[in-house]
Amino acid sequence: MTNTQLSVPAALSGKRVLLTGATGFLAKVVLEKLIRTVPDLAGVILLIRGGKDGNARERFTRQVASSSIFDSLRAERGPWLDRFFDEQVECVTGEVTEPHFGLGAERFLALALRTDLVINAAASVNFREPLDQALAINTLSLHHLTALARAANCPLVQVSTCYVNGYRRGDMLEENLAPPARRALRRGRDGHYAVDALAARLQGRIARLRARVQAQGGDAEQLTQALTALGIREANRHGWNDTYTFTKWMGEQLALQGMQGRPLTIVRPSIIESTLQAPVPGWLEGVKVADAVILAYARGHTSFFPARPEGIIDVIPADLVANGILMAAAEALQAPAAHRIYQSCSGSGNPILVGDLIRLLQGESQRNWQQYDKLFHKAPKHAFRVVGNLRFRLAMAGVALGAMAWSGLRRLAGQPGETPAMEKLRTTRLLAITFSFYAQPRYRFHNHGLLALARRFDAAEQQTYPVDARLIDWEDYLCRVHMAGLNRYALKRKEARATQPLEESAQPDLPQAEGAR
Repeated sequence: MTNTQLSVPAALSGKRVLLTGATGFLAKVVLEKLIRTVPDLAGVILLIRGGKDGNARERFTRQVASSSIFDSLRAERGPWLDRFFDEQVECVTGEVTEPHFGLGAERFLALALRTDLVINAAASVNFREPLDQALAINTLSLHHLTALARAANCPLVQVSTCYVNGYRRGDMLEENLAPPARRALRRGRDGHYAVDALAARLQGRIARLRARVQAQGGDAEQLTQALTALGIREANRHGWNDTYTFTKWMGEQLALQGMQGRPLTIVRPSIIESTLQAPVPGWLEGVKVADAVILAYARGHTSFFPARPEGIIDVIPADLVANGILMAAAEALQAPAAHRIYQSCSGSGNPILVGDLIRLLQGESQRNWQQYDKLFHKAPKHAFRVVGNLRFRLAMAGVALGAMAWSGLRRLAGQPGETPAMEKLRTTRLLAITFSFYAQPRYRFHNHGLLALARRFDAAEQQTYPVDARLIDWEDYLCRVHMAGLNRYALKRKEARATQPLEESAQPDLPQAEGAR
């Protein structure tokens, strides 16, 4: 069975694919590639939370069908694409976080009976999401998704993240279930970690925290802040940097538990950035991990950051990830097996160091900043420096003292308001809290299994669905493809402030919820 010749169009021909997260960045790339390359696809079922009028079709039309991801396909086959959207895309109004997706048992079973494959790309990719929301979307929703896959008797492809490996160091392999780095948890008979009890404990802490904040007269914002802090504390206690990666790891374990003896493939991308080739180079939606730092630097909101220049930062273009998802889906249909794990990453085959990434992006910014009219409003004046954690903390303390003293003098002079220095301090601190873990890597992700999977497809399909990061010329990709895409697709208004995209940038895959809300 392992030597079976595989084919994405053949495997998916005549099939109905249920895709979650369609309003998010990665799922749009998957959807476009699916529509473009599988001519005999029976249809796509999109589970979408209702839009302004409570209807999923309205939200699909507004947020998905109108996306620039489809511009090339629309230019080539516009009338055909419109017919496909009308006739072969079914929009189901539902919530992945609710039992039976909120459809009721009868409609849920009917949905299962017309589903041949489930691809779950819905997630909250906010690194600092309140724990209750992250737990519901990234973890507990797997109870409902595996129930659907079991009722449909079909494979589940679960999109996760390489960073489920948490604080662990060294070589991160695909067969690894990523044991907790700090607190031991019991393992089930099939090898997965038993997280139901952990999830129940977390829900109990959430309920007690909510009651305490309400008893103290706290408002919704205070509750959100408290739940966010709780999520970070619990993640750190168990061996993860942030709530996102912690709850995604728990979701993997529930998927393994719910699909015992049934076909499940977990695809773990690293830091997802703009497309390398398809449907166009540089397509991007929203501000991702590295982009938040680029944007803050471009607007003069920060000039230094804690990082480990000699570490391998693992960045992977979105189209390579989408291709891996579709290859994994084809394998699950044509050569089903119980459980497989693949990692979509660059660190083992085509690594780039943190220091080299910063050098390339900074050089491009300083040489050609005028080409990026939405990103740069003026020439960058200062170099962007990376420092170790200790030097960063000392520098931040010094800057804070100076900024506070200057603010005090301004107030005495009758000039209230936040100074540029205080704003810069706040932005730098927020960037460091959110992203510094990813800029100080002490691990290396491997994807030998994914590359071996690709070799089971013929040469033509390997060209259509490339997954190998060795295709990336880092200087060309970062300095021309990605910077141009960030400027063209991700930044909408020239007057946009750096602080607002910072909030959006807590997205990766890597980083707002990816189509879950």
